[in-house]
Amino acid sequence: MTKKLINWKVVIHVVGSLLMISGGLMTFSIPFSIYFDDGMLNYLIISCLITFGTGISARLLTKKHNNDEIKKREGYLIVALGWLSMAVFGSLPYLISQQIPSISNAFFETMSGLTTTGATILGEEGHKISELAPSLLFWRSMTQWIGGMGIIVLTIAILPLLGIGGMELFIAEAPGPTKDKIHPRIKETAKRLWIIYFGLTVAETVMLMIAGMSFYDAINHALTTNSTGGFSTKDGSVGEFHSPIYEYIITLFMFIAGTNFTLIYFGFKGKFKYFLKNDEFKWYLMAVLGLSVFLTPFVMSNYDTLEESFRTVLFQVVSMITTTGYASADFTLWGPLVTFIFFLLLFSGASAGSTSGGIKIVRIVVLMKNGFLEFKKRLHPNAVIPVHLNKEPVSTKIIYNLLAFIFLYLFIFTIGSIALTAFGVEFAEALSAVATSLGNVGPGIGKLGPAEHFAWLPDGTKWILSLLMLMGRLELFTVALLFTPYFWRRN
Repeated sequence: MTKKLINWKVVIHVVGSLLMISGGLMTFSIPFSIYFDDGMLNYLIISCLITFGTGISARLLTKKHNNDEIKKREGYLIVALGWLSMAVFGSLPYLISQQIPSISNAFFETMSGLTTTGATILGEEGHKISELAPSLLFWRSMTQWIGGMGIIVLTIAILPLLGIGGMELFIAEAPGPTKDKIHPRIKETAKRLWIIYFGLTVAETVMLMIAGMSFYDAINHALTTNSTGGFSTKDGSVGEFHSPIYEYIITLFMFIAGTNFTLIYFGFKGKFKYFLKNDEFKWYLMAVLGLSVFLTPFVMSNYDTLEESFRTVLFQVVSMITTTGYASADFTLWGPLVTFIFFLLLFSGASAGSTSGGIKIVRIVVLMKNGFLEFKKRLHPNAVIPVHLNKEPVSTKIIYNLLAFIFLYLFIFTIGSIALTAFGVEFAEALSAVATSLGNVGPGIGKLGPAEHFAWLPDGTKWILSLLMLMGRLELFTVALLFTPYFWRRN
């Protein structure tokens, strides 16, 4: 008997588990609905029951496949279909309550949350962020927190159902190319990652409250900072608070969230030598400080003091490079040079192994080093001169993989931009929308700048951008592979 190419029942079983977790986390919004008496209680309960009920039904129908091995094909399908399913069911509170009545808008907002992009359709008159029910605003923030480290890793950490297949899921979902292991067992690694993630969220919540922010605003911003998501409870984002201390606290946690979580773990263990030895972290730190110092003189005419100018630029640089997307000011008003630099930051991302999106600094550093080595190879064509990262040689296979990733990234960016212009979106906005969606950043330029929203885009483009967000969040190949004939062939 020929063995099945894909064990769909094990895929359905694990996706059901994800929906159960998603439905459970949705209940965290219920206390806020009761406290604020916002009229959303029944809608939230219905959404939770539908999501959890669908998940448990899927598990019960496939319970005989609980211990089946998860192979590569099943791993990729679980990750892609898991995120897609959570986006569909995560949009239920918006749709059932009619707070966001459009299916396109509700799905876009949910996908933007789960992928930690932060692009929003809220902003038009009658549909502003401040007009959304508090409990739904909390669910909106929670979607980013879930997506920050990845619901797949959460499942590995708390459910002993994946067995050896857990590694396949972690490879497909883990953000960024990193070989470092906190612990040799993937389940233990996932637990440690989530402990760090949870701890940072609690720490930021407490610090913001001590600084004077309300518990509700503090927890929402902590959820969306550590996930590098950028959803705020205010229409004017963080800038609406007009608080330097809030900006410094959030800047600090955005920077931490953009750091490789393996390094953060070693930092908590007191092993700071790993930071000094890590080339990517050094480039990340230099990029943040260098750009902030360089850009500050260009914005000083807009502010009263040097400190305010530097703080505002630093906040925006960290927000963009970590793909968080918060705004303390509208950088598109700072002149064409500054705007262009921030447009380039839509592509970069922060560290591999962090919650940020984008290409990631480690890829850029390796390819830059490889490019410079080509000059030496021209003079010494027979010499074997490897690229070094963290004082170790980088294999040719990894270089090829990075080149393939960059090519695919730029190819998808080009196709996506063409698709948006076909819908009548202007050239600059099309480039901006695709770059910010694929990089999971949030704000763009032009009519999609930090002070704007995505509601005016045609519905068709919102579905395209939602797909780009998912592809960007899952490192391109996880989703793109499903569209290739190779994935569906046995040989």
